[in-house]
Formats: sequence, C-alpha cells, structure tokens
Amino acid sequence: MVLDLQPGRADLLDQARRYADLLREPNVGLAIDPEWKLQPGQAPLQQIGHVASAEVNAVGAWLDGLTGDNEPQTLLVVHQFQTQMVRGEDTLRVSWPHVQTLVHMDGQGTPGVKEDTWHAIVGAVPEAMPMGWKNFLHIDTPMLTAAQTMAHRPQPLMISYQ
Repeated sequence: MVLDLQPGRADLLDQARRYADLLREPNVGLAIDPEWKLQPGQAPLQQIGHVASAEVNAVGAWLDGLTGDNEPQTLLVVHQFQTQMVRGEDTLRVSWPHVQTLVHMDGQGTPGVKEDTWHAIVGAVPEAMPMGWKNFLHIDTPMLTAAQTMAHRPQPLMISYQ
C-alpha cells in the first residue's frame, strides 16, 4: 500500500507524520505529489505545484528513522510530470538504509508526449534513481501496452494504471 500525500499548503513532513502509525507497518509506502503542493494564493487545478528536493529528502530521512528494520525497504514515491515540480531534483537522495526513493513519471497524452516527458524527467534525476511510469486508461491516446512501457530505459520498476 502506498499513501499518497497531496499537501496543498501543508508542510510535507508535518503531513507525513500524521500517518506514522500506518507507515510503521511493513509494506506501507509513502508518495509525494508535488502537483498539489501549492503556495499562498494558488488554487488547485489553476497552477502546478512544486516541492524542493530538500523537503522530499527530509521526509525520506524521517521515514527511514520511523520504519527502522522493516523488510523490504519502505518505498518513497515522488510523482512528477514536469521538471519544475521538484526543484533541485539532482540532489534527491536515492535511498537510505530503510527507504528507497522512486520517481514516478505520471505524465499523460500521446506516446510521443509521454516519451518526451520520460526523457526530461530521467535526465534531471540522479543517475541511480529508480523510475516508475503511470499509464492513464482513458487519457493516454493510445495507452502503451505493458510490453511497450517496460521497453523504456531505464526500465520502470513500478507501473501504475489510473
């Protein structure tokens, strides 16, 4: 299970702490959705939000201390479809002893548009960053098959369908 934070104007770490009891459980991960991290005066669906990599790394460090020796590592997913959504993403921490970060490319559109988004996001994150891919059932035109999705390099380690 992955708990998805859509923080609005809330501090990500404060929001994550609300779910500490659930996150202590094995096989419960956390996702951060920068699209919904808004600044004062911004409104949902009017702007695309952003987070600083330092804020993501702070959540990862806290999660690492919280989950301790859980096996497997706790997953920290960062959704992204524009490079501006994670500021300073080249400094995103790839992993901690008990937490593994994964950047989840969740752009939508034609295969060509998604391919361009994939290359932009992969080019901006640290080289060792595991990647994920989201296929939209009714928005992607046409939606890639599982085999087409898995053919990307680096190969996605997580594929989600929405």
